[in-house]
Amino acid sequence: MTQEVRLWEIADGDNLKEIKQSKLNLEERIESWLENDISIISDDLLVIGRQVDTDFGGIIDILCLDVDGDVVIVELKRDKTPRGITAQVLDYASWVKDLSNEKITEISNRYYKNTLSIDEAFRSKFGEEYPEVINESHKMMVVASEIDSKSERIIKYLSDTYGVGINAITFNYFQSADGKEYLSRVFLIEPSEVEYKTRTIGSSRKSKALTFDELQEIADQNGVGNIYKKAYEGFYPKFDRITRHATALSFKGFMGEGNSLLTIINLFPPRSNSELGLLAFIHVDRMASYFNCDKELLLNNLPPFVKRQESWGATDVGDIFFKSENDIDSLISIIS
Repeated sequence: MTQEVRLWEIADGDNLKEIKQSKLNLEERIESWLENDISIISDDLLVIGRQVDTDFGGIIDILCLDVDGDVVIVELKRDKTPRGITAQVLDYASWVKDLSNEKITEISNRYYKNTLSIDEAFRSKFGEEYPEVINESHKMMVVASEIDSKSERIIKYLSDTYGVGINAITFNYFQSADGKEYLSRVFLIEPSEVEYKTRTIGSSRKSKALTFDELQEIADQNGVGNIYKKAYEGFYPKFDRITRHATALSFKGFMGEGNSLLTIINLFPPRSNSELGLLAFIHVDRMASYFNCDKELLLNNLPPFVKRQESWGATDVGDIFFKSENDIDSLISIIS
């Protein structure tokens, strides 16, 4: 049921003077407010795109990342029908779920006009390193000046029954007699409740971190099992921590002035094959610093980069393919 919001000014002598709710005739103002200060709906969001074209012909109003590196769609209802807005945001989600790191970086670069890299923006917003593995999940937010009962029912059904990460936010607009403007915010579902249902009801439908054995099995199926096993057994004792993801295994070390835990190399068995080899994402600068070894020696003993990732703010970082166990042995001999 839609919540009624009323606002009073506490005047002299504890007298209450109600401020009447007004029609917000230009809902585009909400979009502008959200872009300028996305914290009015959540402190845990970084805007990376506005009016983002999808491959399906639609245009997402605002695209964000949260602190976990998950993509968040923020869509304005405007004059869309209840069936239209929910169908549209779900359609956008079907496109967003497959966005690669490279595509997200491209969207961000376009939004920031190449003046700020995505890792710089992420670090500035959250005070944390931009995650190497991102978009393992996604969320949807419908924003409007009012939400009709049919939209409420659909959104609650998706959240309550299937643990879909979807919510609606309404902004109530007030204007006092002297022309001052006020804005209030109401969530259809308490955000913590959406998060709980997403992690519990929806957990079976989300990509989960694979076990070491599952990653090995995928590597075997993709024809890189021996290379992956050699890499895992060789890297395992040399790093401070190993983190499992839905598609990757990350090897991390404490380093830098703040002794931060940083990823040095990722292995991607699901994206590997017998022809190209075992895909890895590697930070050569970090590796040279962590193991106190010569960077040029590392580069000479690594397979060539198939793609460099400049947005990470490092001179040598990107994708390589380990084509044989000898490639792994060569690298291990340098860092041992």
